Amino acid sequence: MRIHVAAGVGIALVVAGAPLAAESPDLEAMQEYLDFAEYQGGNLLPEQIPAAQYPNLHIVDARRPEDYEVDRVPGAVNIEWRQLLARREELPRDRSVLVYCNTGSLSAQAAFALKVAGRDNIKILTGGFDAWKAKGGLQANERASNPRL
Repeated sequence: MRIHVAAGVGIALVVAGAPLAAESPDLEAMQEYLDFAEYQGGNLLPEQIPAAQYPNLHIVDARRPEDYEVDRVPGAVNIEWRQLLARREELPRDRSVLVYCNTGSLSAQAAFALKVAGRDNIKILTGGFDAWKAKGGLQANERASNPRL
């Protein structure tokens, strides 16, 4: 499968309202990625992550800096979702990168761009920070395993 780093630029142009040409290499790279993408796309529910696993993840809070300053997943670094592709070299390749926003929709877009650019270690926190908080934060896995908590 060929991956074009330029595809991320193509995604940004589509999101910004500038459609890609029908025979664009960017469009072709996105289609090639989708042809082989896993069904779940690397999504993780908060309750799937045991508290002891968080230190093994590189966690990226893709929300606005002012949201990050108020509250965040412990250990998260703040890279706004629109900047993730441009700053991809700051992300490790040797461990999973967990990306979240408030609800999961913007982080999913950024994760898609990173995956098209060849990053296969990107995971998305399904439901984003809102779901993470509602399900118990770092204790979401333990709560899901033991409903009496």
